[in-house]
Amino acid sequence: MNQLEQLRQFTTVVADTGDFQLMKQYKPQDATTNPSLILKAVQKAEYRPLLEQAVRDFGAGADQGAEAVMDALLIAFGTEILAIVPGRVSTEVDARLSFDTEATVSKARHLIAMYEQRGVARERVLIKIAATWEGIRAAEILQREGIRCNMTLMFSLVQAVACAEAGAQLISPFVGRILDWHRKQAGDQWDAAANAGDNDPGVRSVRQIYDYYKKFGYPTEVMGASFRGIGQIAALAGCDLLTISPDLLEQLAAAEGPLERKLSVDHAQAGNIARIACDEASFRWQLNEDPMATEKLSEGIRLFAADAVKLEKLIAELAA
Repeated sequence: MNQLEQLRQFTTVVADTGDFQLMKQYKPQDATTNPSLILKAVQKAEYRPLLEQAVRDFGAGADQGAEAVMDALLIAFGTEILAIVPGRVSTEVDARLSFDTEATVSKARHLIAMYEQRGVARERVLIKIAATWEGIRAAEILQREGIRCNMTLMFSLVQAVACAEAGAQLISPFVGRILDWHRKQAGDQWDAAANAGDNDPGVRSVRQIYDYYKKFGYPTEVMGASFRGIGQIAALAGCDLLTISPDLLEQLAAAEGPLERKLSVDHAQAGNIARIACDEASFRWQLNEDPMATEKLSEGIRLFAADAVKLEKLIAELAA
């Protein structure tokens, strides 16, 4: 049994891609997308028709212009993905709305309505929202309406706790980007061997969140994301879900040898863990006191927003 098969015994495997063929190959339970993945996919010939169809339907003469085409494209990809995976697809709200609760709620409702017009039940869709204070408040509203949320750009325990207390369906803590920050900060002093496996700073962050949730009985699902190698994945075996890129899925499928469960509810519940305060003031202060989380959250929003702008330019060129 290869390591991907072993991982599936205690963790739900999710595909982190917009490539339908790769989803068919690796048969994940769920799939996640974001503007960067959609932008990458529509530049391939086999996916260009989805973009062209969205432009035909919503581009020329449409009052909303590029925004309407973008929404249609997200739904087209999501619907195609749901024809392949048995579970859920994550569809992201525009990162430029990350500090606007009302606009995030409105966009999420609109996306869900578009899915439902195509016959997709809202239970099969997770709306991805950046885990800012404003985004978390939006999720709280949406969850009460039965619109399930995947809180992304997650880099700290305080973000995770706020999301759980808001009733979010799922969070996506970013393992690799945390490692990137610490490695960059250390520079020439970085010790790769000492910071691998269980000592990887991204792995430690997700374990801390997982243990906190299980200790205090939060139902919010933990889905580790943004991996730099299969060693990080192996160190988080047992996490509720892991969203994995196609190249790492391929490496896991080719890897032999035992893969042990590392995270468990029993171990978490036996731990000595203190609750943390999470009102708005304490949230903002704790996030401010964590330079890694503050910097990576801001950077992530900027990068996703930049790729959304690139996609809009591509749409404008086709619609011209």
